[in-house]
Amino acid sequence: MPFRFPVCGSLILTGFLFFGVGQGIHPAHAASPELSPVDQGWVERIQDRMNAVTTLRGRFEQIAADGQRTTGDVWLSRPGRMRFQYDKPSPLLLVANDGKVVFRDAQLDQTTEIPLERTPLGLLLGAHITLSGNVTVTNFHRENGVIQIAAVRTATPGEGTLVMAFDEKFLTLRGWVVVDAQGKQTQVNLSDLVAGGDAPAKLFVLPEGN
Repeated sequence: MPFRFPVCGSLILTGFLFFGVGQGIHPAHAASPELSPVDQGWVERIQDRMNAVTTLRGRFEQIAADGQRTTGDVWLSRPGRMRFQYDKPSPLLLVANDGKVVFRDAQLDQTTEIPLERTPLGLLLGAHITLSGNVTVTNFHRENGVIQIAAVRTATPGEGTLVMAFDEKFLTLRGWVVVDAQGKQTQVNLSDLVAGGDAPAKLFVLPEGN
């Protein structure tokens, strides 16, 4: 069963193209609180766990603000590559590679491209994932076997916050919530995750279109 955040989400692109504050998930404020030594220890262990995973595959569920749900397959290959392949009849495909994220809507014949570093995926796909320095952890919460970490870009905290959820036992990423500047929120739940294994380069060929 997929992990459930205690909130709902928003527009498809929003969840990948912008940082924001996850309402209802202990959202961060402008000032960064001091983490306790115990909390800091958890953050460092999660950072080490994320860096230990170079390939990953599984399923995702995406929930929009209006309650609409879409599902599909996800592949990750660090550094810099990810594919979200939506189940049919959805016409959507999102691929990260070559320093950019390309979102393709075949039904509308529209393709959107944005630099990877401007997206939440940039935090998850780095050659070395760090939760300090260029990234600031603004909130940490551990309850009922789930750890939630809110993070902002240190240089531009006003752009918002990415809230990630991890399984406490295995420190596995279970999903995230992102909200844009307009308050539109997207939730992504991950399930059936398998770390390691092959990630063929053809999965990460960027979609083309107008």
